[in-house]
Amino acid sequence: MADSSSSSSSSSSSSYIHMVHRLIEECLVFKMSKEECMEALSKHANIKPVITSTVWIELEKENKEFFEAYTRGSHERATEIEKRQRIQRSLHAYIRDNNGNDQLHY
Repeated sequence: MADSSSSSSSSSSSSYIHMVHRLIEECLVFKMSKEECMEALSKHANIKPVITSTVWIELEKENKEFFEAYTRGSHERATEIEKRQRIQRSLHAYIRDNNGNDQLHY
């Protein structure tokens, strides 16, 4: 016969893992990386990063195609942000070097 404290502990662990799972899903809605999610859950929900990481890894195993697409999308967003930042820096440098004179010289 199972010990009731063992059964209660198992149920408590299961509900805790389910809560972490739901919080990770919220992180995904906000397009957070695994590291950003670990940091956010540690800071705002007092969940140890190792717990978040472990649950995240299990979710990746169960939903391989989703996470491959999610990771690909994250890389594409990062590349787009970097490209925009480079363009902005180039424009600022051009304006600075031309003292705001936007006439083209041929």
